[in-house]
Amino acid sequence: MSSWKERALVFLCWGILIGIHLLLLSGCLLNPSRSVEIVGQVLDAESQAPFADALVVLRAMDIQTNTDQNGFFSLLVPTDKEEVEITAWAPGYYIASSKVSPPVEDLKLTIREHHQKDHSEYAWIDPTPATSDNACGNCHPMILPQWEQNAHGLAISNPRFFSFYNGTDTRGNLIDQSGYVKDFPGTSGNCANCHAPGAGVDAPFNTDLNLERGQVASGIHCDFCHKVGGVYLAPSNAQVYNNSAGVISMRLLRPPEGEQIFIGPYPDIHDPDTYNPVFHQSDFCAPCHQFSFWGTQIYNSYGEWLESSYAEDGVTCQDCHMAPTGDQYFALPEAGGLQHSPENIPSHQQLGLKDKAFMQSTLDLAISHEITNGDLDLTVSLTNVAAGHHVPTDHPGRHIILVVRAYDSQGTAIACSQCPQIPPWAGNFAGEAGVVYAKVLRDAKTGAFPVVNYWNQTLIHSDNRIAADERRDEHFYFRAADDPITIEIQVIFRRMFQPQADVYAWDLTEIILAEETITILP
Repeated sequence: MSSWKERALVFLCWGILIGIHLLLLSGCLLNPSRSVEIVGQVLDAESQAPFADALVVLRAMDIQTNTDQNGFFSLLVPTDKEEVEITAWAPGYYIASSKVSPPVEDLKLTIREHHQKDHSEYAWIDPTPATSDNACGNCHPMILPQWEQNAHGLAISNPRFFSFYNGTDTRGNLIDQSGYVKDFPGTSGNCANCHAPGAGVDAPFNTDLNLERGQVASGIHCDFCHKVGGVYLAPSNAQVYNNSAGVISMRLLRPPEGEQIFIGPYPDIHDPDTYNPVFHQSDFCAPCHQFSFWGTQIYNSYGEWLESSYAEDGVTCQDCHMAPTGDQYFALPEAGGLQHSPENIPSHQQLGLKDKAFMQSTLDLAISHEITNGDLDLTVSLTNVAAGHHVPTDHPGRHIILVVRAYDSQGTAIACSQCPQIPPWAGNFAGEAGVVYAKVLRDAKTGAFPVVNYWNQTLIHSDNRIAADERRDEHFYFRAADDPITIEIQVIFRRMFQPQADVYAWDLTEIILAEETITILP
């Protein structure tokens, strides 16, 4: 007869086995859904040859695979799905799709090649709902309002742009100021390449924007962006070629008569859609956000991003400016839209200057001080914590004003004994203690600065903007009194220098990015 220790060991082993069995049983009961297999093959529609390395996706779910060298694939699908849609795609091809009830052992998907040339005779689709059966707003009512209010949707009607183009104020009155068509009469310029690419694609140096003003199909609209099949960047540095701004650096694929194509960020939308990874990449934004005039770099947010840690870490323009808002559909269910994970649905708000909270998230304000021999040494630190490019960026009229004011206990202003001073061109803040962060252009002929009419030859007079991740420390010295000193600090964004804004009748769109008041005891 076995000892009690041996019997105890046997019981323990049996207990462990029973416990494992119960755990497995409970797992089955709690997770009755098991995966079933869908096996199939992807073929070229014309040759019927097997298609290797095609991307196969269970639509609207994060389940995908690639075909083997013989075009075969296998997908595991949850059994709780009575019907699923399987899609297949490869570069240069439309997305094929098929609805099936799993399991399936012999699914065939044939992908057809799309055209490779741009067809200028194609007529752009007006996105406005009910203007046609194909109007984008018919099926995408959640996206259309976002686009209508963003800078791209308003590019062809923006009165600030036309004030510069024509040399008028924003109300259309002629003024004694520079404007492109005033400075270069008889020409149209290349402004349309970015502001009206729908028209500029066929006449990049001969599109009169006054004739295109307000014409939706001439601007940056849904059908235009979703006909972009790629961008042309220099292989040596991944940047835009010289003198090739805007639509010139885009590969458009307008379809021939009788065909249609929509190019986008999803690999699982059925024909006539196709997928292009560039929609997830900053490259897509480069053509209109990096260019020079007369050899002077004017817009360069893409180039600034390219040199930042954001590019190194794979954080793209779209990640910040098209961040998801929680939508689960990009198309109405009745139009074929399926529910997606919210993090996979980018917003078309394209956040920017109009979005106060977005702008305020850009900079971090920190204050420190020391009192030595009766003098107050105040350090104001600004850190670019959320922009993957310089702050501010792009249009050279944009600038940030740091204003520092000091008061005694009676509310009387205390003069700064040694401080940087805000320059005269900062308008109503001129002469105060503070700093202006801006790319300042100087007219190459007259030497005047700051100027913003970069269609004439300009040079960079100075550039002290704050790069991505950079911290800037500014020092202000005050004679400390025997009573408390109150320090007021504001960080203010303006889209235009006040003297020019007044002449052109621009709304300054002043945004207080950060502000703080502290009291320093003697």
